[in-house]
Amino acid sequence: MAKTAHPGGTHVAVATSPNTNTNTGRRRFIRTTGAVGLAAGLGPFLIPKHARAAKHTLKILQWNHFVPGYDKWFDDTYVKEWGQKNDTEVVVDHVGIPALATRAAAEVSAQKGHDLFMFLSPPPVYEEQVIDHRELYEECQRKHGKPMELAIKSTYNPKTKKYFGFSDSFVPDPINYRKDLWDDVGMKPPDTWLDVLAAGRKIKAKRGIPVGVGLSAELDTAMAMRAILYAFGGSVQDDRHTVVLNSKNTVEAVKFVKALFQETMTPEVLAWDPSSNNRAMLAGKISLCLNAISITREAENKNLPIARDIWLTQALQGPVRRIALEHVMDCYVIWKFAENIAGAKKFLVDYIDNFRQGFLGSEFYNFPCFLSTVPDLQKLIADDQKATPRDKYKVLGALMNQATNVGYPGYANAAVDEIFNTWVLNTMFAKAATGDETPENAVRIADAACKRIFSKWRDKGMV
Repeated sequence: MAKTAHPGGTHVAVATSPNTNTNTGRRRFIRTTGAVGLAAGLGPFLIPKHARAAKHTLKILQWNHFVPGYDKWFDDTYVKEWGQKNDTEVVVDHVGIPALATRAAAEVSAQKGHDLFMFLSPPPVYEEQVIDHRELYEECQRKHGKPMELAIKSTYNPKTKKYFGFSDSFVPDPINYRKDLWDDVGMKPPDTWLDVLAAGRKIKAKRGIPVGVGLSAELDTAMAMRAILYAFGGSVQDDRHTVVLNSKNTVEAVKFVKALFQETMTPEVLAWDPSSNNRAMLAGKISLCLNAISITREAENKNLPIARDIWLTQALQGPVRRIALEHVMDCYVIWKFAENIAGAKKFLVDYIDNFRQGFLGSEFYNFPCFLSTVPDLQKLIADDQKATPRDKYKVLGALMNQATNVGYPGYANAAVDEIFNTWVLNTMFAKAATGDETPENAVRIADAACKRIFSKWRDKGMV
C-alpha cells in the first residue's frame, strides 16, 4: 500500500484490490486528521503524533467512471474536502460495471458492506433492503427545486409509496456518428432510425465500415434496444404496469433491428461488452453507435485525429415518437444494514449542493437530476473549448429532455429491473436478428418471460 501525505490536511492511502486493472476494482481511503495541515509545510511524510483519528467512517461503492476526470475530482478533491469538514474517514471503492450486480448481491447476502452503494440503473429488486430515501428528495427539493421526473420514475415505487433509491444524475445517450463517412455517401446527419439504416447500408457497401449497435448481454445493448422499442411505439409495460410487450409495434421494432443487423452490421456486436462500442468507434471500425460522450471525450483528451469526425445527434425519430433512454441512471442506495446511515444521507445532500463541480468534473457526462444545481448548463455545453466544433455538445440540451426511464411509460419496478438485468429484451432482439427465431416468435417468448417475472413480483406485493 503506497502512502503519501497531501497538503490541505488529508492523509490518503491508496490500496489496490487484488485485481489491479481499472475494470475490476480500486479503493481510496480518505482519512481526516486533525493537524496534518500544519505538518504539510514541514515535509511530505511528517505527521504529528497528536494527529487524531476521524470520529466517523463512511464507505462508498461506485463504478470506474468512463471519464477518468470525474473519479479524480470525486476521490481526490470532493471526498477529501467533505471528509475534513465532517470529521469522517471516507472509503471509496471502485469496481467495473460487471461487478456491480455481484457486489450488491454479496452485500445483501452478508447484510454488511458499504453505507452508500451506487447502481447504474434503477435497483427496485432491493427495495426491502434499503431505507426510504424520501427525506433526501424532500431536503434537496427544498433547497434546489423539484427533481426531474426521470429521477422519480427511476427510484419511486407507487405501489409501496417508497423511494428505494436516490438519483443524483443521469447520462444522456446521443447518437455518435462519423460525419465524414455520412458526408461521403451524401447523407445528412441522422434524424430518424430509417436514416441510420439507409446510410449504414451505403457506408458498409462503399467503405466496408459497419454500424455498431450492440446485440449482446450487456448494459449498452439494453439501453439501445429500449430506445428503438420505444421509438417504434412498443414497451414492456404500460403506465398501469401491465405487460404489453407482445404488440404489432414491438414486432416492427424487432424487424427493424433484424434488418439493421443483417444489412449494416457484423457478428462482432453479438459478443460486445459495455466498452466495445467505445473502442470500435475510436479505432475507426464503426460508422455509428449509441453512447454517452465518453467516446468523444476520450478522443479529445488523447488528441486522437478521429475526434473531429465523431459528431452527436439528439434522439432519433421512430415511426411513433422521438425518444431516447438515459445511457446510465446513477442511483444511490443506503442499505438498511449500513453502519453510517446518517453520514450517508448527509453526504448525498451535500453532494447535490455541490453538483455543478461534479458536472464539470465529468466533462458534461453526468447531468443533474436537480437542474437548478447547474444554472449555466446550457451555456457551458454550447461552447466547449475541447470540442470541434466548439458547440458539439449543445445537442445534449435537447437530448436531456428526450431521455426517459427504464420501465417507460410506467415507473421502474422490481419486475422491470429483473427483466433488464436478465437481458430478456437483449435476447429477444438478438434471436430475431440472427434468424434463430422469427420476430413474432421472439416477441412471444420474451412476452411470456416478462409476464412470469411480473407475476412473481406482484405476488410479493412489489408491483
